[in-house]
Amino acid sequence: MKKNKKMHFEVSERKVLLKIFDVVFVLVALYAVGQLLGLQYLIDSTKYYYYLIAFALYLNSIGTVFEMYNLQVASNQFQVMRSTILTASTAVLFYLLTPVFSAELPSNRFEIVVFYLTVLFTLIFWRTFYVKLLASNRFVQNVLLVCHRDQVEGLISDLENSDPHYRIVAYVNYSYAGKTDEFEDHYVQHVEIDDLVLFLKENRLFEIVVASQNTEDITSNLYMQMLHLLESGTTIREYTQVYEDKTHRIPLQYITRDFYKFFPFNRTNNNQLYLLHVRIMETLISVIGLIIGTLLIPFIVIGNAIGNRGKLFYTQERVGKNGEIFQILKFRTMINNAEKRGAVFSGSNDTRVTPFGKFMRKTRIDEFPQFVNILKGEMAVIGPRPERPFFVKEIAEIMPFYETRHVIKPGLTGWAQVNYSYGESMEDSLIKLQYDLYYIKHRSIFLDLDIVIKTFSTVLFYRGQ
Repeated sequence: MKKNKKMHFEVSERKVLLKIFDVVFVLVALYAVGQLLGLQYLIDSTKYYYYLIAFALYLNSIGTVFEMYNLQVASNQFQVMRSTILTASTAVLFYLLTPVFSAELPSNRFEIVVFYLTVLFTLIFWRTFYVKLLASNRFVQNVLLVCHRDQVEGLISDLENSDPHYRIVAYVNYSYAGKTDEFEDHYVQHVEIDDLVLFLKENRLFEIVVASQNTEDITSNLYMQMLHLLESGTTIREYTQVYEDKTHRIPLQYITRDFYKFFPFNRTNNNQLYLLHVRIMETLISVIGLIIGTLLIPFIVIGNAIGNRGKLFYTQERVGKNGEIFQILKFRTMINNAEKRGAVFSGSNDTRVTPFGKFMRKTRIDEFPQFVNILKGEMAVIGPRPERPFFVKEIAEIMPFYETRHVIKPGLTGWAQVNYSYGESMEDSLIKLQYDLYYIKHRSIFLDLDIVIKTFSTVLFYRGQ
């Protein structure tokens, strides 16, 4: 069988490569330009390892905030240009303003200008090269899907939207053994079971993904074909594994009575050292947050008096860890008597939200009072957003595993909040639940840090709820 010799990179590998090459190319360019023009500031910035490390950290962390390592952004020429300019400008500014961690500022301002332009244009040229070559079709991962015909469109959408290089080129209907044109679809080629081996010989495929909730649905003929392909070196993976890797969500629609296989919750949830570290950091963050919130109160009082015309704060019942009810504290963003007709989901264009309230939601200022809830131990900085008891009961009746969110404290921000838009329906709640369960399953210091950085992106790009 013809082996696939095309170069492939997984999502995590591409992100690591982008981070490494961003730093390498910029530092090489700084050294080369410094040597060419005799600019000591540029040379010193790459000569001493502590300056080098500081700049690399600034570039990678600020690049994450401005979505330089979001693969959807990285593959789009316009979006990556915007992110590159913001990242280069901010990283250089931070580097210049932290003299303890960077080279001593030169007396000649021309060197600072050259330093900035070198960083900016190096990143632009490298990222343009990435879009034109590394994000091109040459590196696409072509995949064959084994599933039921009715599942095809939904499965393709979930996988391809999460990874622009992952492409479903064909599918096999696992429970049908005949030959007919009935299964032809406009968006992907249908392959007959008997033609599976021949199709793989003629096409370079990255892997086969099997999406079957019940293995008994797979015909014996298809089973033997896949077994033969597996023995020949073809990669065959189960859909739920691929789904979790690509989307960073738990595929709840595929979880049945063997749910325990999907929820080997991270031991970090019971790791006392990790929990102590988190609690200390939450206390420090809450104190800083309350100080900032206190400084903002005069402006919020004026805005509230003009735009909201009512009480500054409001409290509401929310469900916390282990299902315990607590009172959440927030700045008010809605009109008075907003729920006189009963509790309803708040939408992105909710007419009950005042103009000033919309501003506070977009910038997340309305949530500053929740640092009080964090200090009291009712909430965490990171975790699933706390929901109201009324909606918890309503959603839990429809959606299995919804109350699994309550095995940890609810959070001020979370994996669902930084990856998905405002939840306005049951379908949105399902997707956010998938993200929440992924966080509970994979919870770690590194994932927490990723969420914190992405939260800054949410605020900076005015994408708050």
